[in-house]
Amino acid sequence: MEVILLQDVKNVGKKGEKVTLKDGYARNLISKKQASEVSAKTINDLKLQKQHEEKVAETKLKDAQALAEKLAGMSVTVTVKSGKDGRIFGSVSSKEIAEACKKQLNLDVDKKKLVLPEPIKELGTTVVPLKLHAQVTASLNVKVTEE
Repeated sequence: MEVILLQDVKNVGKKGEKVTLKDGYARNLISKKQASEVSAKTINDLKLQKQHEEKVAETKLKDAQALAEKLAGMSVTVTVKSGKDGRIFGSVSSKEIAEACKKQLNLDVDKKKLVLPEPIKELGTTVVPLKLHAQVTASLNVKVTEE
């Protein structure tokens, strides 16, 4: 029996694939709503769904590129307490940088998109990369100053 998978099924295939299975296994997947029988309607629905997913992915990519262009050359200032020799107490994390972006630039930047291998522990300017999309990476200048 030929079916179209509605979900990823281990050792069978990925969502949207058309596969041939034994009748009993196919009926089992259909009853679990993991597959549907092949018909003109299901094939057409699958094509429409793929087109919609492609449009959504393209829109997300364009939004990420627009945000990257907007962030180009921008900087954020974070003030922290510091002691002698320019050493700061604690560190500046991605959460603090995201909050500063929201306050100073009026941009909602998810802290998970900031790529900080380790928190900033010294005064000065640091370039922090932002992973906005799988294909789009922007950079943001973060200035850490004394209070």
